[in-house]
Amino acid sequence: MNGTPKAKDTVALPKRFHAKVDIRWSDMDAFQHVNHARMVTLLEEARIPWLFEDDRPTAALRQGCVLADLHVRYRGQLRHEDTPLDIAMWIEQLRAVDFTVAYEVRAAGAAPDSPPAVIASTQLAAFDMDTQRLRRLTSDERDYLSQWMGE
Repeated sequence: MNGTPKAKDTVALPKRFHAKVDIRWSDMDAFQHVNHARMVTLLEEARIPWLFEDDRPTAALRQGCVLADLHVRYRGQLRHEDTPLDIAMWIEQLRAVDFTVAYEVRAAGAAPDSPPAVIASTQLAAFDMDTQRLRRLTSDERDYLSQWMGE
């Protein structure tokens, strides 16, 4: 038997958006690693260029988008010398008014298949600020987000 994998042995990975995010000195805590609460801010900074830039179909979410749920699991330390962080993101779930972003955070230079130091997810919902109600995602928003769905 040769070492070539068969089709059933391969695993399709989701399409991922990668953002490089610098660790600031102020992100560190007394133990010289990235503070747990600051990690949430770093995740937010990673998703801005993916979802909220002018050329994105999801740019209108800047006018109204609320964080509905957040989960963060810390599996390893990240230190200032690990900058810039490689934060991989994809869509885990897509529904009519909301979507869930999955994250894997690795130190600079870490192999893409190495265990992430942080695994997280955020559920974001489209929100109409004028009516103070959730709104449905537009077809353009849904189409863009669906390109990043995991298998």
